[in-house]
Amino acid sequence: MASKLTTSESRAAPSVPSSHPHAESPTEVAVIPEPATKVNSGTKDPVAATHENDVSETPLARLWTIAQAHSHPEIWGVTLADPATHIPTQIVLQKFLNANDGDMDKTQLQLTSTLDWRARMQPLELTKKAFSKTKFGSLGFVTTYTVPTAEPAQPSSKEVFNWNIYGGAKSLEETFGDLTQFLEWRVAIMELALYELSLASATKPLTATDDPYKITQVHDYKSISFLRQPPYVKAASTETIKVFAQNYPELLKEKFFVNVPVFMGFMYALIKPFLAAKTAKKFHPMTNGADLAREFPWGEQLPVEYGGKGAELAATGKETLHS
Repeated sequence: MASKLTTSESRAAPSVPSSHPHAESPTEVAVIPEPATKVNSGTKDPVAATHENDVSETPLARLWTIAQAHSHPEIWGVTLADPATHIPTQIVLQKFLNANDGDMDKTQLQLTSTLDWRARMQPLELTKKAFSKTKFGSLGFVTTYTVPTAEPAQPSSKEVFNWNIYGGAKSLEETFGDLTQFLEWRVAIMELALYELSLASATKPLTATDDPYKITQVHDYKSISFLRQPPYVKAASTETIKVFAQNYPELLKEKFFVNVPVFMGFMYALIKPFLAAKTAKKFHPMTNGADLAREFPWGEQLPVEYGGKGAELAATGKETLHS
């Protein structure tokens, strides 16, 4: 299988073995995702025919041509510009290309669909929207941690965590029952995490071995029943996975499922041999949330509840606005 290419190597069709971040997940709330549906294009003029046969044009340049033809100018807080000179745009477009293993047809479709979706959804505006504290308070947090690196030129880096504390829901029906509202809240949390990645001001391009622009997710299932989930919980979970698979490719670093029943860990162990290595490597089910800190050399920065020595999420984490 072809290896991942850097932006500067994009003249030869980049190929990075990586599936969509949230589609990889066996569950958002213990639901197996369905295949993502295609979204109709809303571009002014899809792929410019004059560029289709231009073999000297790089894949990123072709994607930039498509982006320019669209009415929506932004992805993940980055106002798209010429990737030849704009590193943030290089990063965004390269992630879409990598997510599709360098397949230009699939990449073009996903990029266009994401631009369509962002034009409709307006995710950045959702970060300014107040959500019901009764329904969503203390259920989603974003935290950042400064951690040491082995690189003299960059002695420290920032790790961004997105925490989903579904077990803290006061009422599953109130939280998950309104699908549109739940999705808006979930997207707002993701956009808050993306803001912490500082993509819009990034100066370090992706390389074949390093992509620092990813998020670690923690799903805490304490007090959640895996055996009798209401249909609205399953619907919200399935739709969230579809939306994130389509619109947030190559943004997942690792995903931890904590406080899950022992039998869930056993089931995962059974299916793990049948998963792609790149997928299995990212998912970590844990029956005890306090074991999480052991996964990181700097784990003592995590909250005490998760095995660290840091303050609780309510004190250090960022949430959406509440009403």
